[in-house]
Amino acid sequence: MSTVSIIEVKTAGQLMQFVRFPMDLYKNNSYYVPSFINDEINIWNAAENPALQYSEAKQYLAYKNNKIVGRIAVIINHKEEKELGIQKVRFGWIDFIDDEEVSTALIQKAIDYAREKKIHKIEGPMGFTNLDKAGMLIKGFDQLATMIGIYNHEYYPKHLEKLGLMKEKEWVEFEIIFPEILPEKIHKFNQLISEKYKLKVLKFKTKEEIIQYVDPMFDLLDETYKHLSTYTPISDEQRKTYKEKYFKLIDKDFIVCIADENNHLISFAITMPSYSKALQKSGGKLLPFGWWHFLRAGKKNDRANFYLIGIHPDYQRRGVTSIIFKEIWDIFRKKGVKFLETNPELEENKSIQLLWQDYNPVNHKRRRTYSKEVNE
Repeated sequence: MSTVSIIEVKTAGQLMQFVRFPMDLYKNNSYYVPSFINDEINIWNAAENPALQYSEAKQYLAYKNNKIVGRIAVIINHKEEKELGIQKVRFGWIDFIDDEEVSTALIQKAIDYAREKKIHKIEGPMGFTNLDKAGMLIKGFDQLATMIGIYNHEYYPKHLEKLGLMKEKEWVEFEIIFPEILPEKIHKFNQLISEKYKLKVLKFKTKEEIIQYVDPMFDLLDETYKHLSTYTPISDEQRKTYKEKYFKLIDKDFIVCIADENNHLISFAITMPSYSKALQKSGGKLLPFGWWHFLRAGKKNDRANFYLIGIHPDYQRRGVTSIIFKEIWDIFRKKGVKFLETNPELEENKSIQLLWQDYNPVNHKRRRTYSKEVNE
């Protein structure tokens, strides 16, 4: 008989336990980076998370010997089902101690939920949408996590595979050591491409000047990734939420925007100083003193993270990525940044990975979602 009990999260106190469990689990792990506690709580608030307008979700805690030993969330994205015809239960926020009885009980809860909803597939870990964290780490357990990547123990994927879950999708991440000097041929090539297509790099004096380009950036994201089989367009509500959530963290100097002769945005890239160590020191809280760690990380940091890139299809494979990289190099040289870590990229998304191919990228992390067919 199982000694693990699964309890649905229904109170504010239980939700706080749900949010804080991984912080306790990874308390002595130097690679784990906590999320902002308030952001994690707001994910489950319909007034704060627009994805809940077209999704349903539940969170669960696993107990053993009266102690919390695991957690999991289950999600059904009805927009995904309506627009892409994909019907599945997403599971995410999955963490557990190294105990097969616990991982079995958590995955069984996702299976039971799928059966209850008459859905024949589960997949995870993933969030509500394409812009949420996704993919269980299968390589890079000894690498510092980022704000946009899930960190997990090495035993996690072993547990899921033993339970019969199979690889569904896989992402790759790269680390790049920036060269001290860019070859002259790169400068000449960038000038040639800019003149040929009449492109210009936009410069911003204040963060407020960027606001007019935020919606065009989201439009470019849709254009860039719409060919991927699992991509769903970003809703107006999501745009508003992401603006409010992330705009305050963006440094105008770390944004590259390229426009055509009519001042239409055709490409952009967003990098940010790495806030991983700041999050570790702050424990996922800005107050009372967490803000100081973030302020310092933003001003003096030799490491940066690549967050988003959008390139209009008409300009893909035309050398625009070379212009982006050269501009990033200029920014990093001024800021003292020596290392860049890319965001997770689907392994089949070769067009984005071409951005790094000439700069000796090291594939230092891999992550994967797992799926399982569910019988009635």
